[in-house]
Amino acid sequence: MQAWPLPLEQTLITYFAFTAIIIGRYFLIVWPIHWALWKRPSDRVKARRLSRRNPTQETIHHEIKLSVISAFIYALPAALVVEVWKAGGTALYSGAVTTPSGLLYLAFSGFLFLFIQDTYFYWTHRVMHHKKLFALTHSGHHKSVQPTPWASFSFDPIEAVISAWLLPVMAIFIPLHVGMALALLMLMTVNAVFNHAGWEVYPDRWVKGWFGKIMITASHHNLHHTKFTGNYGLYFRFWDQVMGTDKGQV
Repeated sequence: MQAWPLPLEQTLITYFAFTAIIIGRYFLIVWPIHWALWKRPSDRVKARRLSRRNPTQETIHHEIKLSVISAFIYALPAALVVEVWKAGGTALYSGAVTTPSGLLYLAFSGFLFLFIQDTYFYWTHRVMHHKKLFALTHSGHHKSVQPTPWASFSFDPIEAVISAWLLPVMAIFIPLHVGMALALLMLMTVNAVFNHAGWEVYPDRWVKGWFGKIMITASHHNLHHTKFTGNYGLYFRFWDQVMGTDKGQV
């Protein structure tokens, strides 16, 4: 089936639906995590505190404002790809996966998407920290020197434009099961919230063990917000370690 041109009315409906879904998902995931970490007595929180001070309402309002703006930006490429998929123009597929090769590829494709996104994020993130680009592309996110869970999606508009297109475009060319796509979106959201939580939610034995040596957690990313340099990765410490920008963890 011909994927282009896309029907304008249906594409707009999909776009606004995705915008609402992204904003709704943001609040439904962030609010309970923020409440569990910051609205209860500290002695009841089963996590290690990283932030030196409690978040202010001004900080939270700023993070929410940027996050809502980002939702409108992220929804556009997602809506376009969904409409192209409906017209048969993407590599997305659905249905039961039961064969060993199908299951193996399912796992491989999930890791591949994460690694490509992590690679793209590392390099664009590092470039955005250049002194000539930082104010325009990334300074809004770093107003959260001590981030809260609400900062997980608080991108400057230009940063959102730079990052929003990657996964939808990948889905046009790299076969990906619809179920895996949904799982990746949920994983990305929860990972971002945890890494900006201001608390280390993973057990110290994980953070100090093999898991923390490979994966980025709040202990690693919080240093990026307080030091403004190094620790540029998204999921994995691989590129930071290879490029000598890994500043360790708190």
